Amino acid sequence: MAGDVLRRRPRGRAGSASGLVRLLAHTDPVALIGIALSISLSVTLDLTNAATGVESLLAGLMGITISLLVDSLARAERRFHLRTLLEGPPWLVHAVPPLVTAAREAAEAYPGSRVAEEARRRFERFRVETEQLRAGRIVRPGEDYEDLMAGLRDCVRFMDAVTHVMPRASGELSWWHSDIGRAYWAANVEALERGVRITRIFVHAGISDELSELVETQLRAGVRVGLLRWGAIRPDLHVNLALWDGTSAWEPTMSAHGEISLNQFSVNPGDLERLRTAFAACAREATYR
Repeated sequence: MAGDVLRRRPRGRAGSASGLVRLLAHTDPVALIGIALSISLSVTLDLTNAATGVESLLAGLMGITISLLVDSLARAERRFHLRTLLEGPPWLVHAVPPLVTAAREAAEAYPGSRVAEEARRRFERFRVETEQLRAGRIVRPGEDYEDLMAGLRDCVRFMDAVTHVMPRASGELSWWHSDIGRAYWAANVEALERGVRITRIFVHAGISDELSELVETQLRAGVRVGLLRWGAIRPDLHVNLALWDGTSAWEPTMSAHGEISLNQFSVNPGDLERLRTAFAACAREATYR
């Protein structure tokens, strides 16, 4: 029995120490400093006989009370701020607490492990992607054309587009002959049938038989087609783009070989103005068939 008591004591002291550490970790630093100063003041007053023992004690207790009040106000402000942050759509309010709890528990349960590091990386990736959404942009990998197709399907009045057909290893018009290119053209035809006006400008280094055939196909379907020689406008205006009803846009990031590495859908006003400017510059210099 005595042995059991002795074995239990260290755990009790460790538990008390752990509880104290948690308490200090969750206490506002200003309150901790205030409590320390209050105790120091009380001891100083008592040792220097600047006040009676009772007065020193009261001064210390008053300082501690004020410090704890400050801590309480700081906690209330943090809780209010968190409630404000969680105001929004129901799906967001319900999803955030479990998400944060899962990441915290993964980091605390497996400290220093690959699991904890991966939790940090995923949270950082989530933060970056959320910042993109905050700016009105959706960025997807080069093989994911979900937003390009959705933007065209949602288009009601008009679409303005610029397409660069430059010589490359895979062929200058290889994208239009790919699965996504054929699906995109089919979506163009459907949009034309429901009354959407499509203007597409092909930027080229030279008119090939293959490009002429593509132009004729789009002309027959009802697309207004413009041809623009490479170098006719400033280099910074040479971008592939699609603008839908003037309210949303698609812009790819191209690799050194002319292949799409990223797809960006945007409703950001700055992006829309920049792409409208680029299209207008191409439209002024293009010749139309």
